[in-house]
Amino acid sequence: MSTLSRRSFLRSAALVGATALTACTVTTTNGVTTITLDVTKVKNYGQAGLNAAATVTSFLSSFPALAPYALAITAAETALSGALSAFSSAAGSTLTISYNDATWKTRVDSILSDLDTLAAAIESALSGSGAALSSSVLSNARTAYNALATLISVFKALLGVPDAKAPVGTRTRLTRDMVLVGAPVPATGMTEAQALKALGV
Repeated sequence: MSTLSRRSFLRSAALVGATALTACTVTTTNGVTTITLDVTKVKNYGQAGLNAAATVTSFLSSFPALAPYALAITAAETALSGALSAFSSAAGSTLTISYNDATWKTRVDSILSDLDTLAAAIESALSGSGAALSSSVLSNARTAYNALATLISVFKALLGVPDAKAPVGTRTRLTRDMVLVGAPVPATGMTEAQALKALGV
């Protein structure tokens, strides 16, 4: 029975890994590392950010005292939407892009930067909301924030970009290999798939 369970687990892990591998492939030739990204995956991360923003601002909209936080989130959402539209227009029907190409790198980095700004705005709103939000609303908003933080960590790990919020010098730091096998992000306990589902992508 345990052998069957182990086989099932390994099969599932292989399928998850194969899915993740299509999102990002990394090759090194003569010391030069090339990162190829799935266009749909980048779009999904951007859309998840927009969904997180919409979710949290809908919670804040009933409280005038929280309007400054909602405005900051909306500003970050607008910037992300613009970066995502520019990326989508440039990609057209292209399925994959090279992160080593300076133009594509700039577009991808713009989306990632806007996701970071958005996450910071949401985190600030949750910290500053005090007792204005009910415990259930705050819990839902935190779930959206944690899902967004998960995707940002995954995105950075795939790109090989340092994550300032990740634990430094510990085994809990997220690596590209961890992402490729569908491991949860240590800081949030969520997997990429769970985070995308939580944000409706």
